[in-house]
Amino acid sequence: MHFPEFKLETYLSRREFSAAYLLCCSDAETWTLSELLKLASPELQQRWEALPLGYDIPSGNATLRETIAQLYPGLGPENILCFAGAEEGIFCTFSRLFGDNTHAIALSPCYQSLRDLPKTFGAQVTDIALRFEDQWQPDLEAIRAAIRPDTQAIIVNSPHNPTGTMLSKENEQALINLCEEHGLTLFADEVYRLLGPKTTEWRAPIASQTGAGISLGVMSKSYGLAGLRVGWIASQNIELLHAIEQTKYYTSICNSVPSELLSCIALEARDTILARNGNIVDHNLSLLDSFMERHAERFSWVRPEGGCCGLVQDHGKENVETLADELLKATGVLIMPGSVYDLTSNTFRIGFGRKNMPEALEHFESFILKG
Repeated sequence: MHFPEFKLETYLSRREFSAAYLLCCSDAETWTLSELLKLASPELQQRWEALPLGYDIPSGNATLRETIAQLYPGLGPENILCFAGAEEGIFCTFSRLFGDNTHAIALSPCYQSLRDLPKTFGAQVTDIALRFEDQWQPDLEAIRAAIRPDTQAIIVNSPHNPTGTMLSKENEQALINLCEEHGLTLFADEVYRLLGPKTTEWRAPIASQTGAGISLGVMSKSYGLAGLRVGWIASQNIELLHAIEQTKYYTSICNSVPSELLSCIALEARDTILARNGNIVDHNLSLLDSFMERHAERFSWVRPEGGCCGLVQDHGKENVETLADELLKATGVLIMPGSVYDLTSNTFRIGFGRKNMPEALEHFESFILKG
């Protein structure tokens, strides 16, 4: 196996923990342990205080899987497989979907592992470029034309990182039809599901809509609990879940027991958590709407429909990589150049899920006005 440099994670690891303001964040405002425990039911509070720190069920704590299954209409705990974060879920799932003499179709830009891990496991990958002029919606004819006899899966992400756009209802159904027609898996990265503007209309997860679907979820993004390192996949294909679990035995084996219980607490209180995070997103998006209007000659974007990040086109003369370095040095504000997604256009990712985003945006605006 060959693992290429993970450009996004490398970029962040060298800057994220020293920057004063993360204007590039792809996750929602986090919670403290004490804040989260205050949301616990009496039963879960008692379990927390008496929690034994031994091994847990490799597929995930039974209560956790039951709680996660509530997010997927028509599915039960047997349809859920838990992991140490979403990345492990991608890794273990792709290890079973792909190998030599297999093929995948991925939409670009995307989180790098969605495109590169199939290659690592031996598959050929056809990238279908998402374009600004198409409102970042996929070219369905290009996807159909890319299907080969050895194609195993179509890989999508909605709400999308880094653009914040969502598959239209028509495109989503067309992709489901394509996968069912050709016997393909539709792998749907849905880690931003249920976070976004209050006007967002949420359809059922892909795993609930079709037996061809696999849905990826995590506590990190919409719930703002990245430190728990708990993710999962949902699927109607029980046989495939059992095969994927075999790979997990070679990675984490089982999740952290405290993290799984804290995830139970958070998911039982998900209405409270998502409401707070959604209010932050709504407020920050309104500020970004005004910012984009004030600087329309220089910046443009497709307004995000879901999640808490968006992709901004910079029409200025300065290279975004240079802008990002100078901005960080002068103000402590970190943005994410589009080059980490292999985008050649002058773009950067901006995040709006954190409480201090208004202050970061103010520093950013002051910096660009100084020229």
